[in-house]
Amino acid sequence: MKVELVTNLKRQATKILADLHLSKEPILITEHGQPSAYLVDVQDYEFMQRRLELLEGLSRGERAVLEERTYSKSEAREKMNKWLK
Repeated sequence: MKVELVTNLKRQATKILADLHLSKEPILITEHGQPSAYLVDVQDYEFMQRRLELLEGLSRGERAVLEERTYSKSEAREKMNKWLK
């Protein structure tokens, strides 16, 4: 992973962004020697957001199963039929 100082980002933003778009490799931005932020390509960020939403949905489903908040096949069919009318 590439690492850049925040001062370099301020001075060379156009070049750093061009490199980011070409390599698609996230860039760690540091301030005073400490990690401050990640700079990522827009498409990669949007992909990660969609993946997180999917994982959150799976987690809610797992939790529902563990808490026995599920429906039998016939109960699910009955509830769906009400929605599909």
